[in-house]
Amino acid sequence: RPAARQLVSHRGVLVNGKSVNLASYQIKAGDAITLSEKAQKQLRVQEALTVAEQHDMTPSWVEVDSKKFSGVFKAVPDRADLPSDINEALIVELYSK
Repeated sequence: RPAARQLVSHRGVLVNGKSVNLASYQIKAGDAITLSEKAQKQLRVQEALTVAEQHDMTPSWVEVDSKKFSGVFKAVPDRADLPSDINEALIVELYSK
């Protein structure tokens, strides 16, 4: 996750063709996410895509085209679609401060 945040903060991610530099940027269903040409050349990005493809790690609510370094956020996931090890109480506690 730190590497992904850095990729965003260095303007390596485009949402609907526009550069984004905030890791907290809220995407909406139907948004197209692509990587900048500079980010596409990074070895760690290429390796991450290869590993994700090999282990079929793409969630059902995201459509990925690894050859184009792009994807589409299809829909907001239901709670059942998320990993079970998320502790909602800790999230609520963090944001209620």
